[in-house]
Amino acid sequence: MTTLNTANDLSVRKQTIARHFANASDYDQHANVQQIVCQYLLDSIAHTKQSSVLEVGAGTGQMTRLLADHIQGQYWLINELCNEQSATLQSILPTANVMIGDAETIDLAENHSLIVSANAVQWFDSPLSFVTKSAQRLQSRGQLVFSTFTPNNFLQIKTLTGQGLHYPDIDEWQLALDSAGFKNIELSIKRFDLPFPTPYAILKHMKLTGVSTNQTQITSDDTQTFVWTKSRLQQFESDYWQQFSEKNGIGQLVVNLTYEVLIVSAFKP
Repeated sequence: MTTLNTANDLSVRKQTIARHFANASDYDQHANVQQIVCQYLLDSIAHTKQSSVLEVGAGTGQMTRLLADHIQGQYWLINELCNEQSATLQSILPTANVMIGDAETIDLAENHSLIVSANAVQWFDSPLSFVTKSAQRLQSRGQLVFSTFTPNNFLQIKTLTGQGLHYPDIDEWQLALDSAGFKNIELSIKRFDLPFPTPYAILKHMKLTGVSTNQTQITSDDTQTFVWTKSRLQQFESDYWQQFSEKNGIGQLVVNLTYEVLIVSAFKP
């Protein structure tokens, strides 16, 4: 059964985010770090048998596929922002309720034994509030497992353009989890430095994974939209080579893009 929310229910910012991911048709081919992170999350889940599983921000179903293969759930609720992913998610878990809409504003029910979210919470208007809402949605002894990114994520892009999402740091997440009453809290950081042949290849990679350096990424108090011009792109490429290039194992000059991921597991008493 699929429950749909129309795009009119989304804020302008969320509509833009949904559009970027709807256009990232080759996401799974390029989102290798995200796939590795999904495996980390799966390994963090304490019990393979669950009475009620909620997945928040399922995207193309990278995490959903792992859950479907490894977790036995009596009830499934799969949430995603993009309507375009609805059929894919339903095909992965035909018995699931797929709810399309903004996880920050729609009712995702309560009394879940497991809440999972892979690589999605950073797009929230208020990422830390995900912890509070998850505490309300979990049953006693239920588990929250999610990943997000640290302030070091895409550090090269932030350094050169001044653009980027605001990522709470590990201490802010710890405080939010403590304040919401979670116990057995585990937080770990994983860093990936991906090499690319050119700075332009990095921008293409980001676009193919639904990330675009524009207003969906800048902080909410900044109303200036970032627009690439020919001269800005040339300067970006020049600066990237100068500041972030190195030789790989066979002596070729490459440029790196940093992913830094925060993996979280916590239990409601």
